[in-house]
Amino acid sequence: MRFLQTVFLLSGLLIAAPAAHGGNNTFTTEELLDGFEKTVFGLEYRSWSWRPYLVKKFTGPVLFYVHNLSATDRKPIVHRFLREIGSRVNGLTVAIADDPANANFEIYVVDRQQYAPVVKKDVYKSDHASVPGRCLVRVVSGGNGIKRSSAVIVSDEGEFLFKRCLVEEVLQGLGPMNDDESLTHSVFNDSSRHSRFTVFDQLILNMLYDPRIKPGMSIEQVKPILPLVVRDARNRVR
Repeated sequence: MRFLQTVFLLSGLLIAAPAAHGGNNTFTTEELLDGFEKTVFGLEYRSWSWRPYLVKKFTGPVLFYVHNLSATDRKPIVHRFLREIGSRVNGLTVAIADDPANANFEIYVVDRQQYAPVVKKDVYKSDHASVPGRCLVRVVSGGNGIKRSSAVIVSDEGEFLFKRCLVEEVLQGLGPMNDDESLTHSVFNDSSRHSRFTVFDQLILNMLYDPRIKPGMSIEQVKPILPLVVRDARNRVR
């Protein structure tokens, strides 16, 4: 079976953008359809891809394991965010694994000097792997959905970068894999200043994890049902 192997990076300078909308009804259906298309179909960065312009998502429980390698213990913050995802995304079951061998989404919290060694050894398992970016997520996916994801989050370069990387890389590891500078109310935009799970992004994740949206679907296949999916996502996101 061929698999998708994807890297997403947060790099460059982040510049100010307008604040996020405050409620689920302040976005038009057209804005949400556009945001879904831009984040779910396409890949920001990829080294090799399995049919990238198709839906990618987990189809079973997402079992996280957090490796805190940083001098600062970030586990409580990371675990709190993971629980937030589980409570805000309908159709997605989230749990914390007690053993990395049981996890299908591993998060490595590192200090900057650890970043390259961890990416090479633990994520790519190759001393020759390229290590760009300020933080990173790798997604391995096939025709039946995402198999596993691995995120590397830098802890010691300020609270904003840590929180921004945590939110963006973990959410991208769940399936909305593309960034777009037009999405001013989203963390899926490297020019935005968001460092939290915005209402817009909650709606996108709830649309993606609607049971009517299946792994491997094309944009042509999802378009007829997306207006109904948007309507139901609004009812779930408060």
